[in-house]
Amino acid sequence: MAASLRSLVPGVVLCGGVTAAAFVLQEIETALLGHPPLEALVLAILLGAVVRSCWTPDVKFRPGISFSAKALLEVAVVLLGLSISAQAVIAVGPALLIGIVAVVMVAIVASYSIGRALGLPQRMALLVACGNSICGNSAIAAVAPVIDAEPGDVAASIAFTAVLGVIVVLGLPLTITALHLSLGQYGVLAGLTVYAVPQVLAATLPVGLLSTQIGTLVKLIRVLMLGPVVLVLSLVSHKLEARPGTAKLPRGKLTISKLVPWFIIGFLVLAALRSAGIVPDVAQAPTARAATLLTVLAMAGLGLGVDIREVARAGGRVTAVVVLSLCVLGAISFALIRAIGVA
Repeated sequence: MAASLRSLVPGVVLCGGVTAAAFVLQEIETALLGHPPLEALVLAILLGAVVRSCWTPDVKFRPGISFSAKALLEVAVVLLGLSISAQAVIAVGPALLIGIVAVVMVAIVASYSIGRALGLPQRMALLVACGNSICGNSAIAAVAPVIDAEPGDVAASIAFTAVLGVIVVLGLPLTITALHLSLGQYGVLAGLTVYAVPQVLAATLPVGLLSTQIGTLVKLIRVLMLGPVVLVLSLVSHKLEARPGTAKLPRGKLTISKLVPWFIIGFLVLAALRSAGIVPDVAQAPTARAATLLTVLAMAGLGLGVDIREVARAGGRVTAVVVLSLCVLGAISFALIRAIGVA
């Protein structure tokens, strides 16, 4: 265990350096402009991507970078459970709950259809569709072994998810003015369109607490759709066409961790404790600050993991499918917001 912890130090320190630089730049923005146009969360992603583009971290940094980008993100999501109560869930209302399920299902079908129309193999089209419609890398990782996806397709799908996830996080706040969205509407839009749960934080925390709370709640409900989708795919995967002459991942078994990630369970437990009044209100502010710090660290790790070269190697068809699928998802989500009258 001690050796494992030591292996994380170089990468975590590197992410910490990027995080510190992001906070320094945020303070400079505040001093010069009175407010930071780019929050530390966004700056950490950008700085990490710049570092990754100019320098490929040595193998000793990789465990810590991966730990920061994944484990710290998940811990931050768990801590956010204290900001959500049962009253907030009830306030979402049945219309939005049904709408979230409908958006996921329509987006999967639309994205898969776009992929097939543009010539992607069935498994590649499914990976892109599930990653785009549910939760990015987590969905791709869960679906890939179930459908016997080829390693190359998995790598390309994850690469596009990483890059486009960053682009969405940076660009989505622009829709507030362009589409005349309220904080609540923007939270719903972020929850329905941003790929990963922690990336919702990066897209909403600079906007406002209400957007963060609603966006996180909507996104978590969307992530819970991964279980039923993986179950259905496991039942129909034998009907998918095989691609001869290529290696396949070993077929995976369905487990609770694949159907419901541990951090979703942790989030729900803390939300239940807060709703029951077990966790005092005084604990919420320091917990929120800790979640923010961990998220910035994670965003630094995410940026350090974005390799533009992987995207370039994936080809134009995959690019077109992912971008068109994302546009369809955004349009469906915006239509839902208008249709059910989100305040």
